[in-house]
Amino acid sequence: MDELRNATQDLYLEVERAADKLHVDDQHQELKKLKKQSQASDFWSDTESAQSIMKKIGALEAKLEPWLYLRSELNELNDMIALEDESMQSELSSTLDDCVSRYASLKLQLRFTGPYDHHNVVLSIHAGAGGTDAQDWAQMLLRMYVRWAESAEMKVTTVDESAGEEAGIKSVTLEIHGPDAYGRLKGEHGVHRLVRLSPFNSDNLRQTSFAKVEVMPEIDAPDEVDINEKDLKIDVYRSGGHGGQSVNTTDSAVRVTHLPTGIVVAIQNERSQLQNKETAMIILRSRLAQLQLEQHAEKIGDLKGPNEQAAWGNQIRSYVLHPYKQVKDLRTEYLSQDPDDVLGGNLDPFIDAYLEYALGK
Repeated sequence: MDELRNATQDLYLEVERAADKLHVDDQHQELKKLKKQSQASDFWSDTESAQSIMKKIGALEAKLEPWLYLRSELNELNDMIALEDESMQSELSSTLDDCVSRYASLKLQLRFTGPYDHHNVVLSIHAGAGGTDAQDWAQMLLRMYVRWAESAEMKVTTVDESAGEEAGIKSVTLEIHGPDAYGRLKGEHGVHRLVRLSPFNSDNLRQTSFAKVEVMPEIDAPDEVDINEKDLKIDVYRSGGHGGQSVNTTDSAVRVTHLPTGIVVAIQNERSQLQNKETAMIILRSRLAQLQLEQHAEKIGDLKGPNEQAAWGNQIRSYVLHPYKQVKDLRTEYLSQDPDDVLGGNLDPFIDAYLEYALGK
């Protein structure tokens, strides 16, 4: 019994440390407060606010209940062990094994303790140096991320896309919705480099191409990133593109410029000017939130403009298809010798390696 008692107490202390890091008690108090609000007689008089609160309640319950149950189970196990009933030792050992297994699964949440880790993602890909090869590379990356998201049962929506002249894409912006989407994808933010034999020149020479991937937490609640209206310049213009009866007939496209940082977001995906403006504001808030994380700024007013040139040189991963085959992350040193598998969407080993690397920083 002594060995069982010590193992149970050790696990309880480890669970408490993890719960403290995840602010389980604070969030439990917040959950109680939100539930009390939801019981008010006039709660549904403001439908939008009520739906937002119910969404928060659901998310908090899903996150906290496994931790609260595990803590309760360990307390009960401690009480049972204190009875010193040797006939129950086998059953109690089995209960402890179950608790150990559930904790091993739950503690993966420790990787997602950033302020936006549980948010959905706005992901943009921009072709860099390398001409048509770079635009083709950008499209290869698009396919990789879409396949990864689909395998993770996440929802992918294309917000905006600009096709290349000969092949590939100049840029694309996606929304990716799923559990811990930003926490899982944030390590993909940076410049991705491809080395291969070019399919776009007659000499079939080796070509190095670059594409920049921006991973931003989706901020759809205005109060999460407070933007002063005076800092915005909003222009409307006619949508461009191929076909469609409404194209070039109304000023539905919207360009929003954040004057202090110089960030520009242009959206022409929807037929409604209002919808395009709302989408542009979500992406602007998302970019500002990402910039705030990068610059460790307390307030949006403290932000400087993004240093595009410096960021462009911030290469994080190399994909080599010739003269040998490998994908190497330059931060974690994680290496795969099957680039086809990686480009087919198997990013989890790279994501896990980055999360472990980030925990140790």
